[in-house]
Amino acid sequence: MTKRELLLVSLVLLTPALHGCFPAIVAGGGAAVLMAEDRRSSGTYIDDQSIELKASRRISERYDDKIHLDVTSFNRFVLLVGEAPDQATKDDIGVLALGVENVRNVQNEIFIGPNTSGSTHANDAYITSKVKARFVSENKFQPNHVKVVTENGVVYLMGLVKHKEGDDAADIASSTGGAQRVVKVFEYID
Repeated sequence: MTKRELLLVSLVLLTPALHGCFPAIVAGGGAAVLMAEDRRSSGTYIDDQSIELKASRRISERYDDKIHLDVTSFNRFVLLVGEAPDQATKDDIGVLALGVENVRNVQNEIFIGPNTSGSTHANDAYITSKVKARFVSENKFQPNHVKVVTENGVVYLMGLVKHKEGDDAADIASSTGGAQRVVKVFEYID
């Protein structure tokens, strides 16, 4: 394995630990590299970080620890995953996220039921890491064009991709150990 490949795999494996930690990435200079190869404009990239923080804060203020939620924004398109106690709560969370400035759309994939365990969250992070590492090793598309979110074994794929890239990403994710299902949340550019 070359130094570059080793560096990419290391970065991919560390990404779950840095989720939502934009200041740490900026401090390390990694954001400039990520933005340079991203299909989003730098303004949209920063908007996505802001959307995630604002939506998470709004929802947390209302529901605190009654729910488990991950908010992911890509190109101002928000994906909500996690667990809520009932449909009314799930719907309200979607409305709160849609009300955040610059949000274009929300895909609400929140499951109705009890919060998942810490071991489930750790397993989800592991699955995400494996999918991202396989994106690098398969070398079929630029790995940072696809954002990977895993919740309770379901792998969600987001990004601005060509149809072939989206299909390749879904094939790789679906054949990764532990992935129970793959949901494409792509915007296509071809």
